[in-house]
Amino acid sequence: MGIFYAIVMLSIFLPGYSAIPGSIDKLPIAIVNDDAGDYGAEIANQLQKSLPFKNIETGLSNKEAIKELEKNDVALVVHIPKTFSENLQMGDTAANIDFTINEAGATVVSSTMDSVVAEINNQISTQFSQQTAQNILMNFNVPEEQAAELSNKIETAYAGNVVKINEIPDGMHHNMLPMFLTMSVYIGAMIGALQLVGAFKNNLGKASKKRLFIYVQLTALLIAVVSSLAGTGVTFLVNEPSGNLFFSILGQQILNYMVSFNFTAIFIFLIGDSGMILNLPILLIQTIANGATVTREMMYLPYEWISYISPMYYSVQAYFAGLYGSISPSPFIWSLVLIGVISMSVNILIVKFLHVPFATEEMVARGKIESVENEAEVTV
Repeated sequence: MGIFYAIVMLSIFLPGYSAIPGSIDKLPIAIVNDDAGDYGAEIANQLQKSLPFKNIETGLSNKEAIKELEKNDVALVVHIPKTFSENLQMGDTAANIDFTINEAGATVVSSTMDSVVAEINNQISTQFSQQTAQNILMNFNVPEEQAAELSNKIETAYAGNVVKINEIPDGMHHNMLPMFLTMSVYIGAMIGALQLVGAFKNNLGKASKKRLFIYVQLTALLIAVVSSLAGTGVTFLVNEPSGNLFFSILGQQILNYMVSFNFTAIFIFLIGDSGMILNLPILLIQTIANGATVTREMMYLPYEWISYISPMYYSVQAYFAGLYGSISPSPFIWSLVLIGVISMSVNILIVKFLHVPFATEEMVARGKIESVENEAEVTV
């Protein structure tokens, strides 16, 4: 087992994280040019050619692009305002370009976009300062006061305006909270599934399979409520989120537990305790495929495929939306519910068709007594 998990863990983590920064170019961004002059079109064309992104959307309005950004469908919105060329030519006011980043998403995306925006700003600032200087220096022998004024215009010709929406409070514990909330429940549910399914199998024959299965689900629900109260309490002690989020976090934690319990119980119902050999690698894959660090666009195909059926992915995205975002977490919650319903249905089918009650010692002893009595009656 030591050899097995060493190979499995490194084989999952190392390729998964090798997508950073190699797959950065897969991130979608939007460039919106509202400038009425020529400079905006020139900048937009240059950005499309020079930026290291393969998927650049240019047909959106600024309002549409911001909505896409809020849903994390694009990673960056570059907006060139209507008065950009006019401000640049007048020189009285700095010509601004707005770069909008959504922090309520994968940590790699926001940090990468910060670096990209800084590089873009440096290039554009240098370019326009050189152009402005070239135009000014064509006039030699200008008075000292006028030269100082023109020098100031060069310095303030361009300014990049970085706008961050859905800002996350300082501290890595805030960035990682959606992932930690999800993982704490998932691991607890996986261990709970091992214990409760074991109890189910040990009691086969003492009650109907239907009743035992209901007992298992009710016990899991009880554990979900108690453990979620404890986990939510720790979250509020350390991270101090808004008080009105208490019941939404608690409710999602309970839902996470029940979905994760039935999801991980499938292999244990199917092949017994050995199902943990499959559950642990699936857990490790989901630590990358949950979207907390790497977005779905950046993932290699196996991780991306897993994300579509992963309870952890939809839980993490729901927490980002609910805790820090400006969109409803409902689509992710309903996806989580769907996975839970399908997982429970699979478990019901496994219990119905594959689990046969085995005879206990008491039943065997009772069977021997009855056979002896029957034999005695035949003899008589």
